[in-house]
Amino acid sequence: MSEKVRIAFERRVVSLALENILPSKILPAAIAQTVKYRRIINSVLQAGLVEPLAVAPQKGNQFLLLDGHIRLEALRQQGATHAACIIADDDESFTHNKRVNRLPAIQEHHMIVRAVERGVSEAKLASWLDVDVKVIRQRRHMLNGISPEVVEFLKEKSLSHHVFQRLRKMKPIRQLEVAELMVSANNYTVNYVSALLATTKPTDLHRPDDLKKATGLSTEQMARLEREMSAISEDYKEMEMSYGDDMLVLVVAAGFLERLLSKPDIAHFLASRHPEFLENFRAIVSATSLDQSAMVA
Repeated sequence: MSEKVRIAFERRVVSLALENILPSKILPAAIAQTVKYRRIINSVLQAGLVEPLAVAPQKGNQFLLLDGHIRLEALRQQGATHAACIIADDDESFTHNKRVNRLPAIQEHHMIVRAVERGVSEAKLASWLDVDVKVIRQRRHMLNGISPEVVEFLKEKSLSHHVFQRLRKMKPIRQLEVAELMVSANNYTVNYVSALLATTKPTDLHRPDDLKKATGLSTEQMARLEREMSAISEDYKEMEMSYGDDMLVLVVAAGFLERLLSKPDIAHFLASRHPEFLENFRAIVSATSLDQSAMVA
């Protein structure tokens, strides 16, 4: 039986008094010297609050700030008394990070688009954010040519805007394939996407001749690279599917070996008769313990 998807935030935007908004963290003093801090401060001071703050309700008409600490600081510097906010449902099964985890590049794209829709020119945005107007224009049109399914699929991943430049050269079906490979490999770097672009079939590209010129590879070399990349992808998917079961077997086996080696008589027997077995058993137990410690950290 299928369950309905529960929306994490209320649909409406409300105005809350700043005195009732409690920060969930303290901004370090050094952040005031960063470019990001100055850009957000200037953006709010000049264009206003483009994106509402994200808050969670607390007792006594108080609200915990989940996202927008620098924006809140900018509003206070501006002398504002209220801020537009979206309210998260009181659900303890979600951590604060999960509530507000978004793509920095996509978030910036939406903020620029909204500011332009409100009548702020690209030149003014570039001046306030201390960047070239070409950068504003690129970020504004960053998702042009990108499949909506891909944007939805990657919306919670940390991506550079350069990734979308590579994806734009592919047709929608290939874009989705590359997005799935990125998620499977947990690799969202430009270099990885560029490698996938280089191994894309000409039929899956908008302008295949441009890619051939950029890579300098012959048709035969490209075909071989495509076959090798396809084989690697299939092997990776098979390994990913079996990884959980393999890890479970390994943990159970390591637990059994650890209990076995805790018996002095057995450890002495292995040390005297089969020292190579004892060394391998201890290595398995040690490696598994390190893997579990890394997962907990």
